[in-house]
Amino acid sequence: MKKWMILGGLALSAGLSLVSCDDNNEIVRSGLVITSDFERDADGWAGELAEYSKDTDTSIIEFRFRRAALPAPLDRKRNGLLLQSHNRSDDMFMFLKKKVTGLIPNQTYNVVFDIDLGTNAPIKGIGIGGSPGSSVYLKAGASPNEPVKRLENNFYTFNLDKGAQSEGGKELFVLGNIENGLEKDDYKIVKRDNLAKPVEVKANASGEIWLCVGTDSGYEGLTALYYDRIKTSITEKVIN
Repeated sequence: MKKWMILGGLALSAGLSLVSCDDNNEIVRSGLVITSDFERDADGWAGELAEYSKDTDTSIIEFRFRRAALPAPLDRKRNGLLLQSHNRSDDMFMFLKKKVTGLIPNQTYNVVFDIDLGTNAPIKGIGIGGSPGSSVYLKAGASPNEPVKRLENNFYTFNLDKGAQSEGGKELFVLGNIENGLEKDDYKIVKRDNLAKPVEVKANASGEIWLCVGTDSGYEGLTALYYDRIKTSITEKVIN
């Protein structure tokens, strides 16, 4: 049985903080919930691309990152973050990142992502190298280090451990693929989350973590996604 009491003074909370004590003597304190719907701006999220050769003609990659109106038949009055690229390396990774500050230095947190994604990748789709839907994997995670691309041996790699395509890594986990659930390439909002398996991250000495959401692609074609909403819950965990 859980017992709840009100706890004040947690720097993250906009209001009251709650503490629960379960049968395993684990104390879980409520923390920060960040909901980004991109109606006014990008809310601190930035977009980047990794996993391609430095010699690649960037014009044929067609990378795009911007806030844009959702495409038809979605609600054109709503805005989202467009993230687009043409996979020219058979393993391209395009991602969003956001810095979170004001956490307790060196404290461990659980992070849960709840994402509304606009995708036009149909089920059972066929494409070069793989399916435009089932061969493109949505991943999310958190790290005390900023997610960046870095140049190694003339190739832009990704600095965090995200795993390879269908496999997750130590810092980013697979939330599913980007299929729209339809047998046609119309845009549809799909929901992906890791409610059943929160990501664990330790804040750095400055009380910061970086959130990261991206797609690991085995489909050698154009992928254009609209992130309609990203909700992130960051919860402090203290073990007695």
